[in-house]
Amino acid sequence: MRQSVPITAAAAGSTTDGLRPQRNASGGDLGRGTRTVDLVPDIPFGFALPGGQPPDPNDPAQMQQFMSQLQHLLSAPGSGPVNWDLARQVAASQLAAAGDPAVSPFERNAVEEALRIADLWLEPATSWPSGIRTSVAWNRNEWIYKTLDVWRKLCDPVASRMVGAMGDLVPPEARAQLGPMQSMVATLGGALFGGQLGQALGSLAAEVLSAGDIGLPLGPAGTAALIPANIREYGEGLELPEDEVRLYVALREAAHQRLFQHVPWLRGHVLTAVENYAAGIRVNREAIEEAMGRVDPTDPESMQAIALEGIFTPEDTPAQKASLARLETVLALVEGWVCHVVDTAAGDRLPNVVRLGEAFRRRRAAGGPAEQTFAALVGLELRPRRLREASVLWAALTEHRGIAGRDAVWGHPDLLPSDEDFADPEAFAAAQLDLSELDSFDFTAPGGPEEQAPGGPTDRPDDTDKS
Repeated sequence: MRQSVPITAAAAGSTTDGLRPQRNASGGDLGRGTRTVDLVPDIPFGFALPGGQPPDPNDPAQMQQFMSQLQHLLSAPGSGPVNWDLARQVAASQLAAAGDPAVSPFERNAVEEALRIADLWLEPATSWPSGIRTSVAWNRNEWIYKTLDVWRKLCDPVASRMVGAMGDLVPPEARAQLGPMQSMVATLGGALFGGQLGQALGSLAAEVLSAGDIGLPLGPAGTAALIPANIREYGEGLELPEDEVRLYVALREAAHQRLFQHVPWLRGHVLTAVENYAAGIRVNREAIEEAMGRVDPTDPESMQAIALEGIFTPEDTPAQKASLARLETVLALVEGWVCHVVDTAAGDRLPNVVRLGEAFRRRRAAGGPAEQTFAALVGLELRPRRLREASVLWAALTEHRGIAGRDAVWGHPDLLPSDEDFADPEAFAAAQLDLSELDSFDFTAPGGPEEQAPGGPTDRPDDTDKS
């Protein structure tokens, strides 16, 4: 199946509902500057023969190989709601068909040098030492392999509800007759989701520039990773020197590593915020039923027509709205801090730092085509909605409290600005905070400490609990 998604650069001052799911990934005419990008290769159900080509229905040998793959898939025992082996296979096949350049020794050395320079430039801009233990250059397949554990953590809860909804489509009176065959429904559901998730991750792997590019701590802790092939293509699109773009990406990655390495609660806090929001997403059973009605296991063309995008919708409840607000705020704060620190560190050192900073802000606000496909598939877009406001807030904190005082705000979730604080960053930054009280506070147990953090709800009654 080929799917074209219109994308366009966001206006400089636009605000985007970055985390809200898109029900229809194909969208409509977005006007001037719109282009379409092919997202999903013509590989039925994610299966590909050597060379990345789909089977020819008129070729008995190819069809026999395809049916053998399908039979093996449906007979394999499942270990969860997503067939991750299939997802990995689909992503690898997609990248092999599109091309996944190996990292050359020159690129590897250039990445290591860029990350070394980035860490030196960040020293006076942050209060924390380097968070990098290992500097690496990945190809696209390595990005998928190294980040798959986090994707599993994020996607399994959503997929389990989809697979459960597929089982519910079987009438109760027929379930007893199906007996052991019911497990095949779950296996088919896990395969369908795994195949399409693999396609989405394969497309995303062709766009991301580093391990922390989309704001989540996807890679191993302490490992700073850049993807040279994607950086080169992105730099060509900006018509900027590759080494300058590489260094700017390295600054962002190094800043991301410092933040997550020296704020021990942040990794779990961000991932839990994503999980809590995903827990409120509901399954559109009609969309599943309509998709499954087109499946004919003997017909690859029917497999080719399957599309599970848009089957998830957010549950419009106060709890889900609050969960969404917390997630939007924390992602904006992370991205805003990184942008502020990187632009401060780069200063006059990079000739095109202003242009690069603006390009990356637009990129994070608008998202790429693969991000849109992933969002439609799992019901969640991982884009900071209030990035510019967050950057202004961190700049105000730096002005009023200095670098150490600004970074001390990351001491505990209760110290972070709330969504309401974005409206008046000067007032938040100018508020007095007695940091001496932090010496006796246990920061290893956010969300449930026996002692209230200074500056939290007890000290600021107008704030809501953000832990």
